[in-house]
Amino acid sequence: MEARMKSAGNPDLTTAIQHLHKAIHAGGVDHRLLALVHLRASQINGCSPCVFAGVDAAKKAGETEERLHNVVAWRETPFFTDEERAALELTEAATRIQDGAAGVTDEIWDAVADHFTEEQLSAIILEIATTNFFNRINRTTREQAGKTW
Repeated sequence: MEARMKSAGNPDLTTAIQHLHKAIHAGGVDHRLLALVHLRASQINGCSPCVFAGVDAAKKAGETEERLHNVVAWRETPFFTDEERAALELTEAATRIQDGAAGVTDEIWDAVADHFTEEQLSAIILEIATTNFFNRINRTTREQAGKTW
């Protein structure tokens, strides 16, 4: 399978994306957690370049191989804190928006709000949304893992 486009080629898009990343990282959330959120949303959406980038970013932030290998099964493992579990649950609920999905229930929201400030929640939500944005672009253009980032 080959990518359908060589690049976005739009400098305004690049600038907008840089501003999104700046806003996310200004929210005070640990970079490892943001990388786990990115990785989990990308796994759900089957976006290979974003899974690749998520693993790479998490490793650079100091994440362990053991935890990275278990993000996909985070509920069944002992490797994640309650704070991380709440963020991963929010990630899944906000990413899985197909017909009939419950979405972000009050229970999910209350659990994540117990662990994060509003500023941190805003950063996590923006990370989820931005990841889903990239997942959809990459799936549409058939971007390949490891060839862009």
